[in-house]
Amino acid sequence: MNSSTNSPSKGLSYRDAGVDIDAGDDLVDRIKPMAKKTMREGVLAGIGGFGALFEVPKRYKEPVLVSGTDGVGTKLRLAFEWNRHDTIGQDLVAMSVNDILVQGAEPLFFLDYFACGKLTVDTAATVVGGIAKGCELSGCALIGGETAEMPGMYPPGEYDLAGFAVGAVEKSKIITGATIAPGDVVLAIASSGAHSNGYSLVRKIIDRAGAKPTDDLGGRPLGDVVMAPTQIYVKPLLKLINEINVKGMAHITGGGLVDNVPRVLPENIQAVLHRDSWKMPELFRWLQMKGGVADAEMVRVFNCGIGMVVIVSAEQADTAIQSLKAEGLHAWTVGEVVERPTGAPQTIVI
Repeated sequence: MNSSTNSPSKGLSYRDAGVDIDAGDDLVDRIKPMAKKTMREGVLAGIGGFGALFEVPKRYKEPVLVSGTDGVGTKLRLAFEWNRHDTIGQDLVAMSVNDILVQGAEPLFFLDYFACGKLTVDTAATVVGGIAKGCELSGCALIGGETAEMPGMYPPGEYDLAGFAVGAVEKSKIITGATIAPGDVVLAIASSGAHSNGYSLVRKIIDRAGAKPTDDLGGRPLGDVVMAPTQIYVKPLLKLINEINVKGMAHITGGGLVDNVPRVLPENIQAVLHRDSWKMPELFRWLQMKGGVADAEMVRVFNCGIGMVVIVSAEQADTAIQSLKAEGLHAWTVGEVVERPTGAPQTIVI
């Protein structure tokens, strides 16, 4: 048999596989100016190389690197369905930088991963623009990442998104929660919405209610409220850490209040949170009403208006609240630390 029988009549190119090389080049040209705005001390080489180079600032004497990685969960599904791609990048950055912040780490740099079936430059650039904004807000450099075009892997108009942040903290200043003791005060810092957690339930409730992104919710379109970008707490909390003795912090993500606060508490400690100390924002009241969600489930799934918890001594609570207020954050006393009763959960909401 002639070997040419099973051979293609002409050689195949990368474009025959559905990959648009020129579009990738266009995206790089769009990304570079965005990334340039995020540059900071320590960046030796960023976007464009095979690897990004970063030098830990020399002001650290015993630097410990702290890393975190995350995505934005099924909030992406609403981004696709509602064509809302402008805030999802900030969500991505926030999930990682807020996580490493709770151990006292200053975010240094961020890398992202964007994958799609067919690259749409405008959509990708919009997402990366949100990532760059998140990096600016947190003071970390966007120094690299990966944009992958993989035909046949994703439906048209959809993409996957992930990223990770690396930060540094002095070894002697790592926040572990080990010194938290009965009598300490639990402070809450307001969230900007549902952030990036609980969206499988959010989507279910929206479907059940037959709601549309243009529906009014407290004077704003539902789409704006649901897709509000995750609050980034980095700069105000790094300032607070330098001012007072912050004993522990918890980023309220998946698992809500009752599962995240215990992650920073010693075994013999319980945090008692008072439900009447804050009013749930309109979004969460709407979700609870439309979904018939029980109180216990609300605080297990959602942040319910509290994006970050900070634990300090009673003597420093007012100072902390005023410092956060001066930085534009709404903070208040949400509870106290007590000795944990035998067999009791580490965090309760009463």
